[in-house]
Amino acid sequence: MANSMNNPDHRDAITLFARMGYASLGIVYVLVGGLAALAAFGQGGQTEGSRGALERVLTAPFGKVLLALMAIGLVGYAMWRIIQAVKDADHHGNGAKGLAIRAGLLASAITHTLLAFFAATLIFQLAGSSGDSGGGSQGVAGWLMQQPFGRWLVGGVGFIMIGVGIAHAFKGYKAKFDKHFSMPTQTQQWAYPICRFGLVIRGVVFVIVGSFFIIAAYQIDPNEAGGMGEVFSTLRSQPFGQWLLGFVALGLFAFGLYSLLAAIYRRINPEV
Repeated sequence: MANSMNNPDHRDAITLFARMGYASLGIVYVLVGGLAALAAFGQGGQTEGSRGALERVLTAPFGKVLLALMAIGLVGYAMWRIIQAVKDADHHGNGAKGLAIRAGLLASAITHTLLAFFAATLIFQLAGSSGDSGGGSQGVAGWLMQQPFGRWLVGGVGFIMIGVGIAHAFKGYKAKFDKHFSMPTQTQQWAYPICRFGLVIRGVVFVIVGSFFIIAAYQIDPNEAGGMGEVFSTLRSQPFGQWLLGFVALGLFAFGLYSLLAAIYRRINPEV
């Protein structure tokens, strides 16, 4: 069984799914960041989260075909995250730090599976018209609240998200992604600053979303939980909110470019 799991066809399939996944994630974030930047400077409609970005894909020529490919890619990304977590493909280890990172990878697998499912429901016109990612966050918080110790579960999710956000920002600041990339030096000169900026800003967004979950737990109100749409609204309401929103939007656009670069240059270790 182990030999069949490690045959070339199996490894090639895992690598293909992983690269499709990074590409799909990159397209989602390029759209999220681009649409938010346009909205920030009065050139577009309302700011939208990842679900809203997928709805925009549906309106493009051959939108259903593109959305289907992205849904498959997001499932592939989720599969790769599971392999990274369970098989420790990136060698994070079994220490406290390594297990925390691998738990975050599993959480990422779940969220991107849900996003792929949302894309599939759009293709078959089963989803509602709300493009705000907050509905998903509020739904998750509401479900958790109904479980035993639900308030603590919601708070725990918030702290995990804050931890993941800090780790993302640190990964960007220290360029720790370098050890997983096989990129020509000439490309690194322009690509690495974009990657670092994107990771740091995505980390900041995770910290804000995690804070929303903690507030929801404290007030025992799942409606206080929010996703990217609520992050955008919060930023817009601050002093110099237009510029704050534009800055974060550019950062998310940069994270999308980072993911697209990962689809090309990341080392994929499918030896599972």
